[in-house]
Amino acid sequence: MVKVRKRNGRTEDFIREKVVVSCVKAGAPVETAREIAKKVEGKVHENMSTEDIRKVCLQALREKNPDWEKRWQAYDKATKKRE
Repeated sequence: MVKVRKRNGRTEDFIREKVVVSCVKAGAPVETAREIAKKVEGKVHENMSTEDIRKVCLQALREKNPDWEKRWQAYDKATKKRE
């Protein structure tokens, strides 16, 4: 299993289902979210930052539906205080 680096510096296993859940919360249908997660998983490498994974996810959402990307960003801004 590939280890990824979190914002706080800790590492954890990459879990594709976390990407699926985030995409669904952004408005993507489950099957589309699974497709995006599979695409993201193919780009993840050892010690990749979760911020870089987020960027890959946002790009994939933008390609499918720009509104989904905006919803993800609005959620991040409201709950995680990210810009």
